[in-house]
Amino acid sequence: MSKAFTSEETQVETEDDDYEEEVLPAGVKNCMTPTGHAALSAELRFLLKDERPRITEIVSWAAGNGDRSENGDYLYNKKRLREIDRRIRYLTKRLDQPEIVDPKKQQGLEQVFFGATVTYIREDGTEMTVQLVGIDEADMAKGKINWQSPVGRALMRGRVGDEVEVKTNGEMLEITDIDYILPG
Repeated sequence: MSKAFTSEETQVETEDDDYEEEVLPAGVKNCMTPTGHAALSAELRFLLKDERPRITEIVSWAAGNGDRSENGDYLYNKKRLREIDRRIRYLTKRLDQPEIVDPKKQQGLEQVFFGATVTYIREDGTEMTVQLVGIDEADMAKGKINWQSPVGRALMRGRVGDEVEVKTNGEMLEITDIDYILPG
């Protein structure tokens, strides 16, 4: 979507403002761990209480400096303000009706469900340990994968000793351990 300035005061979205946040598939619950919920809530509070007021103050100051069309402070911070507002809308939607699932309370389960920490062996012999978390919590560097990802879906409802197939590439994974205690 590419639109021009409608006036000096009001700018609508331009191409570089378009980016997609990860959306939940229709009918899928917005599951998240207590840690993930706390992190999103803290980010929303920070944006509302600290970041947005600070950037609004800079935009107001920069607007008072005259010609806005060549005012770098004004243009940059207006763009930053739109990004903050978009993130606030996104976080507000995500935190509207979350289903918080505490892995610590799921002790003794023998199947893989949301929040489980699963160890599996890939076809090439490499062993992986991942925790199935919500979409916004996924971070492969920390061993946290989206429970709706291809690997996450393959592992769901599996048991120790099961071989499960990743639908996207046909790779077989053998589940060797299931735990519901959050990794350190």
